[in-house]
Amino acid sequence: MSNTLCIVVPCYNEEAVLHETAKRLKDKVRTLINAGKISDKSRIVFVNDGSKDKTWEIICDLHKDDVVFSGINLAKNAGHQNAVLAGLMTVKNFCDNAITMDADLQDDIDAVDEMIEKALNGCDVVYGVRNKRKKDTFLKRFTAESFYKMMKAMGVNVVFNHADYRLMSKRVLEHLSEFKEVNLFLRGMIPLIGFKSDNVYYERSERFAGESKYPLSKMLSFAINGITSFSVTPLRLITTIGIITIFISIAAFMYILISFFVGSELVERGWASIMSSIWLIGGIQILSIGVIGEYIGKIYFETKARPRYIIESFINE
Repeated sequence: MSNTLCIVVPCYNEEAVLHETAKRLKDKVRTLINAGKISDKSRIVFVNDGSKDKTWEIICDLHKDDVVFSGINLAKNAGHQNAVLAGLMTVKNFCDNAITMDADLQDDIDAVDEMIEKALNGCDVVYGVRNKRKKDTFLKRFTAESFYKMMKAMGVNVVFNHADYRLMSKRVLEHLSEFKEVNLFLRGMIPLIGFKSDNVYYERSERFAGESKYPLSKMLSFAINGITSFSVTPLRLITTIGIITIFISIAAFMYILISFFVGSELVERGWASIMSSIWLIGGIQILSIGVIGEYIGKIYFETKARPRYIIESFINE
């Protein structure tokens, strides 16, 4: 069988779950090899994203025990998206397909079987999509679904309820390497490549062990990065808000002018409305400057063209 598969797993402080993750992935790879679905050269590639615990030591031990495990050690913490990209760009030269998934075992490993089937049937990209969010809190479910709907409304082509659990063919990885932006949002970048794609639906489980690496602050930052990386709609909204504010100001001026000539007492008692207007307009201005600042900041980092990640070591065979 010539279908070599690499499963890329970014890791940041995952010592609590890594042994179990490795065991389950190894069982899955061996099963697929025995079934003739993938080559015996297939590998599980853990990417250590500057972990402060024993994650890299565990990866090295796993590799010593079985060559099915490979490891990439980044020189410093580069962030989840950069760690995923580092793994993909490293394995693209010796795999036919690559699957990315998180180390926390929330993604259903059994969905890999269906991904492989769809890849063998000609799909270049297979997205792992959550079919339900019953185990999420109301806040997390609401914010996540609102994010995907907002992205769609802003014209960004993203797959609803898809994170970073996906299969990509070798030619997709080759084209992905042509994307040079520093601000990464892979959920938006992959659909831009095109080629035949399909979805695999699964139920996301609870984290097996350890703590989530994505608190609310990071999720908000990730959402802002995704929106500003693929849409200029926020800038256009500023223009729209500005135009609306001008019309409201004209209407208010006409109302005050008419009230003055008819001798209305509202003109003298308008302190509250004036202050409210000042605060409203001031808030709009500050928000607008902040949105523009986000885009200028992205331009700043892109023009520097700094490396997105630095690989300290790669243990393979």
